[in-house]
Amino acid sequence: MTEQLPATSVAVLGTGIMGSGMARNLARSGLDVRAWNRTRSKAEPLTADGVRVTDTPAEAVDGADAVLTILYDGAATLETMRQAAPALCPGTVWAQATTAGLDALESLAAFARENDLALIDSPVLGTKQPAESGQLLVLASGPNAVRPVVWPVFDAIGSRTVWVGESAEEAAATRLKLVLNSWVLNVTHGTAEALALAKGLGVDWQHFLDAVEGGPLDNGYMRAKSAQLLRGDLEPSFATRTAEKDARLIVEAGRRAGVRLDVTAAGAERFRRATGAGHGDEDMVASYFASFDGEAP
Repeated sequence: MTEQLPATSVAVLGTGIMGSGMARNLARSGLDVRAWNRTRSKAEPLTADGVRVTDTPAEAVDGADAVLTILYDGAATLETMRQAAPALCPGTVWAQATTAGLDALESLAAFARENDLALIDSPVLGTKQPAESGQLLVLASGPNAVRPVVWPVFDAIGSRTVWVGESAEEAAATRLKLVLNSWVLNVTHGTAEALALAKGLGVDWQHFLDAVEGGPLDNGYMRAKSAQLLRGDLEPSFATRTAEKDARLIVEAGRRAGVRLDVTAAGAERFRRATGAGHGDEDMVASYFASFDGEAP
């Protein structure tokens, strides 16, 4: 495979919490950006940043050097790429950033082979704020020859890129993302449960923070998420229903590997209960509300 030139145009398919920030940073870096979202109105504000919003995935990918997908799950990604297929050129580089899980990635890799696309498995670590500021961590695996195409794409959306393999089909980046997400989700639950217990026992949360300050039990993420919850600020940087989806992908990946993930499975159930109580579109720290049968204090 001949080494290719860096992309000057990119199609972004999916402009939700993550994709909108990514599209803006791509445009601000000087790339020609076309964007599509299932609900067009959610993508329209991107026009102020020079992004061309399209009506269909096929319009977005037509003539693009690279395609970036950042959708809800693997099924949505496959459906969208099938809609884009008539306008995809053989050899187009496809950076697949959705947290799709191992089963879905196999289907996406098969689609890439059938359509002669150069697939890069490239999930990102980070939430809304890092996406908006271009500070995501990109985890990537894909052929050396096509990496130059996505250098300007990954440089625009992330603070750094960690290459972990030369074949997207081996899912090295997705496997690493699932491990990282298992840690993030479990720390979120630990924070939410500890704060719920403090509320239930009448313990001042500041006393908890003072007790762990500067020691091995202290954690910046815990402090940030607990402060967010105490402020009543549940604006999602990562939505509860999406967190449940990722938790179930992690549990399934563990099952495939013969690893039982009891804590993550219980966490998925907490997210389900929080979603059922009306917190599905709020930040995943809404796991807190799963600790109470009635109204949370």
